[in-house]
Amino acid sequence: MNNKLNNEILDKLTKVCLCKGISRASIKKAIEEGADTLEKIRRKTGAGSGSCRGQRCTVKIIELLEEYKNSKN
Repeated sequence: MNNKLNNEILDKLTKVCLCKGISRASIKKAIEEGADTLEKIRRKTGAGSGSCRGQRCTVKIIELLEEYKNSKN
């Protein structure tokens, strides 16, 4: 398997928001579709609306946002 395919599989399996079971792939898709802030990602995916209210996933979501912004520059 090539590296891109491995990363896609890992993104689908890796949960960013553990409370709601939202994958890294779902977060990345939301970002690619224009959700460019934490609040927009939360509204689009439901991440951060679980029992911990984003205490576990907020940092991960911000990191994904920064990663995406840096890849576009």
